[in-house]
Amino acid sequence: MNFSSEQPKIIVIGSSSIDLVLETEKVPSSNETVMAYDSDSYFGGKGANQAVGTARLGASVYFIGCVGMDPLGQQIMRNLVNESVNVGFVHETDKDATGTAYVTTSDGNAAIVVVPAANNHLKPEHIDAAEKYFFTADLILLQLEVSMDVIDFAIKKAKKHNIKIGLYASPARKLSDEILSSVDFIVVKSNELHIVFGEDRREDILKKYVNKVFVRDDTNSTVYFDGTEMKYFSKSTNGKTVHKMGMGDAFTSGFAIGLCHKYSIEECVKFGNEVSAMVSLKKGSQTGLPRISDLIS
Repeated sequence: MNFSSEQPKIIVIGSSSIDLVLETEKVPSSNETVMAYDSDSYFGGKGANQAVGTARLGASVYFIGCVGMDPLGQQIMRNLVNESVNVGFVHETDKDATGTAYVTTSDGNAAIVVVPAANNHLKPEHIDAAEKYFFTADLILLQLEVSMDVIDFAIKKAKKHNIKIGLYASPARKLSDEILSSVDFIVVKSNELHIVFGEDRREDILKKYVNKVFVRDDTNSTVYFDGTEMKYFSKSTNGKTVHKMGMGDAFTSGFAIGLCHKYSIEECVKFGNEVSAMVSLKKGSQTGLPRISDLIS
């Protein structure tokens, strides 16, 4: 695939966190104690993941989020700066700690508890303060780890400036018809479709949203409806160990970059799958995110 010489400008609005990961022989069930054989921490949060993902793929990225005024918040800020992400409108709050996620993982399965903390303090006024970014942006990327007030406000702001909007609908929530009609593409986990859209069959949902809703599963497969037929694409890791954390954010990042470079929808999906496959080969949501040089020889 060929990238145009023009550098896309992307605004990512969303969460950031430190992910604390425990590797165990099995994910514990209720009232069960298990022993971890390894533990580590990684940079995470769906917003920060997508900011780093698109920046590594050559975009000029502006991140709007919120961290605590604590050491973890400073670590996140330094990491974003090191990844060439503009943090001029990342808000720092003294009202809460930096967001964290606690992950227990075993054989590709995971139990995840997210503590939003400072991410809950991202407000519409922080989006408003960054309006000067919106005049030249090509795309806004959103996820659902911040308040719906922020999501709604950001979408209205993007529509006002005629900017494309991408949404990774995770963690899943029921979305209003206004949001569904306003965004340009939506990425959804296959097992969460019923939460986002209601109880309709997958095929009915996809046929209603032509070239707009992209359904992902744990095998790194993506399905959508192109107006004529259901399209299925998959990118395997050739039997290598798959670390599932961050695969959805990686797909969304790759898809977004493809869209900014005016790829066809099919090419965007294939590129997103390729980025997602690469991130799955390393531990941590951001560690394996590829750079352009990794994808284009």
